[in-house]
Formats: sequence, structure tokens, C-alpha cells
Amino acid sequence: MTSRTLHVTVPDESWLDSLADLDGVELSVWDMSAPQPERHVDLAVRPYTVAAGGLEMLDADRLDVVQSQALGFDGVADTLPAGITYCNAVGVHEESTAELAVALLLASQRELDRYAREVGQWNRGFTASLIDRRLMLLGTGGIGREIEKRLDGFGAELVRVASAARQDERGTVHDQDELPALLPTVDAVLLAVPLSDSTTGFVDDAFLAALPDGAVVVNVSRGKVVDTDAVVRQAGRVRLAADVTDPEPLPPDHPLWTTPGVLISPHVGGMSTAMRPRIEAVVRRQVARLLDGQRPDDVVLG
Repeated sequence: MTSRTLHVTVPDESWLDSLADLDGVELSVWDMSAPQPERHVDLAVRPYTVAAGGLEMLDADRLDVVQSQALGFDGVADTLPAGITYCNAVGVHEESTAELAVALLLASQRELDRYAREVGQWNRGFTASLIDRRLMLLGTGGIGREIEKRLDGFGAELVRVASAARQDERGTVHDQDELPALLPTVDAVLLAVPLSDSTTGFVDDAFLAALPDGAVVVNVSRGKVVDTDAVVRQAGRVRLAADVTDPEPLPPDHPLWTTPGVLISPHVGGMSTAMRPRIEAVVRRQVARLLDGQRPDDVVLG
């Protein structure tokens, strides 16, 4: 390694103790809402946010690398000044988000949200299980792979769909062109696709109409992947269990809140006790690479 000292900023003082053992690093606190430090910053750890706003104020002459604590980077390309490298948090949120996806699926299938609302009532009844059900996993990237692991053992058949068909050690991955034939055959769809031009509004009226009555769509990808108005138009025929919405945050008077069969959590897929040790490990790895004169890992811009 070189003998130079890196100036690394962290979003709050709790990080100072956590990273105090790093050699060759000078730490300071900058939450990126205050003015940018006058001195040069080699690596700035961004507060945990999925918003792209505020990046346009950064001065590329005094900042080399921004390390996000989020996996998604929607809109960052539109706001980040040229000359700054932006890295996302690969390996930090995938497992927790997959865990929540399965929790949302189970809660919706077993109607736990209904039981929670029926305080003081004892309304027993049969609900849907995952056992013997046919589940579709739409998206086989980092989060999708972790969802697949966690669905093992539930006694369900898993149908995997990606942008291109292929065979792997677990069998067939179907092409998205096969969706019209596959959707009527599944009891639930778990969405784990990145947001792009091709996936914006992907779950629309036609997609939902192809699903059987009572099917549930679980969305832990991005809110804009699902056409919110289309879900409302279904009026409970197809259920939605979502950690992300469009718009987000969802306004208190939005009709989605009161649409039958809808279960919402406020974009907390990665917000678990597993996050902090994993993002700290990412920062340590980036510091080591920069000290060694290497390009940082997981660069999405710059």
C-alpha cells in the first residue's frame, strides 16, 4: 500500500468509533446536507437515502468518490456532477430485502394484516398457504437470488423469469416473453427487477388481469415497476404486498391505503440490524482499494 492518507467523511459521529482502527485514514463527519468541506475528500459515505436530490451541489474538484448506503441509484445520473465516482451498496441489502419479501408474502397469504386490524375479534377462517402453491420470481439478480434461497422449504413450486431464458443448476429460467402464458398459472408474483425504461409500469392492467383471482403481487423492487392506478382499479381482485410505492412516500389520502387486499410497508427492506456491519465492511473494502491505488468496487457512475 501507499503511504498517503485518505480523507474519508462519514455521515455521523457513530462511524468515528466504528472505523477508528483504519490505518492511513483521516475521518471527519459530513452528513452531505451541510456545506462541503473546503479540503479535498477522497471518499464520502453518504447517509442512508434512496433520494438523488442534493448531489447536484457537490464540487467535483474537492471530492473523488461517493459511497452510497443504498443499492438503488435511481436519478443519480441526472444530478451527480461529472468527475465524481458513485458506488452503490452491493451486498448490504439483498438478504434483508429478500427476508422482507417473504414476510410480506406470508403475511398477505395468511391475512395477518386483517387479523391485526380486527382487535378484540376472534374471526377464524381458512387462508392461503405457500404449501402446494406456484410462485413466480420475476428477476434473478442479487435480491432475486436471495428470495429464491429463502423460499426453499415452503413446499411451493417456483417459476423463475428473467429478461432472457436460460438453464442453470436449478433448472429453467423463463423469458419475459413467456409471461402471458405463465401468469394465469401462478398464485403469487415476487418482483425483484431493477427500475429501467423497460420495467417502469411493467405491472399494468394487462399483467394484473392475466393473474387468477386472489393472486398476490409482492413488490420489493421499485414503486414505479407497478402501475399504482392499475392496482386500485383491480379493487381487491388481485392483492398487493409492497415495500415500495409510486408515489413514495405514499400520501395519507392516497386510495391505495384503503384498497382491499393491499399491505404496505414504508420502504424498509434494508433497514434491519444486518445493515450496519455490512455497509461498514463495504467502506473498509473501498478504503483498502483506494489506499492501494485501485478503482473502488461497485462503481455505477464515474
